[in-house]
Amino acid sequence: MRSAVRMLLWAWIILDSADFSISLPEITDGEFIDECVKEHNMARSSVNPPASDMLYMTWDEGLAITARAWARHCVFEHNTYLKDVRRVHPTFSSVGENIWVGHPPSLFNVLGAIKLWVDEKQDYNYNTNDCRKVCGHYTQVVWANSYKVGCAAQLCPKGVKKTNFGSRESVIFVCNYATAGNVNGRQPYNNGGAGCSGCEGTCENNLCRSQERDSPKSYNWTPDWDPAPATSGSATPGSKYETILVARPIALIFTFIAAYAVRHFYPDIFCYE
Repeated sequence: MRSAVRMLLWAWIILDSADFSISLPEITDGEFIDECVKEHNMARSSVNPPASDMLYMTWDEGLAITARAWARHCVFEHNTYLKDVRRVHPTFSSVGENIWVGHPPSLFNVLGAIKLWVDEKQDYNYNTNDCRKVCGHYTQVVWANSYKVGCAAQLCPKGVKKTNFGSRESVIFVCNYATAGNVNGRQPYNNGGAGCSGCEGTCENNLCRSQERDSPKSYNWTPDWDPAPATSGSATPGSKYETILVARPIALIFTFIAAYAVRHFYPDIFCYE
């Protein structure tokens, strides 16, 4: 009897310990990539007044690698290497950045994070190019010449430094852009009447497309300041999910074995109604 009860308790302990925090998408996750690109382009195609030179935005592997590397630092501040562009991307001449942080981790989703950036448009006046509060995230999202984006979401078990929840498990979401936006004194796009009127190539939902510009590229490259997951103090996004996949089936097997043993040797211990 005692051994069977111990087995049941052990199974429940394993199940409980395997109930980790949410898993987060990798930068190669197709659904994650599509959602990031879609939300950015929706904001870009719907600017008011309409843009004559707004480029269609597509995913860039190198920018996503940079976003992931910086997110692994789990600190709420802009990448300190952005001014040294060859350390943040192998080809682009400038890189921009937006950051979102949240606690608890379950609060994170791509749509919600990008919406917070886009909602800053309420405080931005295009005609005067003035901002009442914070607008830099919005103007980067809709910067006409920024045509590549790469994002990463990172779980920070010990919290995100420089936030009010710096010691509690949180998520940091970073998006990098090329070329960089938010050039001092410039409006994010040109208002030329009809969308795409100032662009060459094809037009899709008021966004200018080019096969050459929109084509994906691969990079055999990693920033020299990227903290390896094993030494960064932060779990990789999928590591806890993989642990759950392994631990829970084992725990269930133990549970069934223990339940069978108890029922076989002690048939009167179960009650049914």
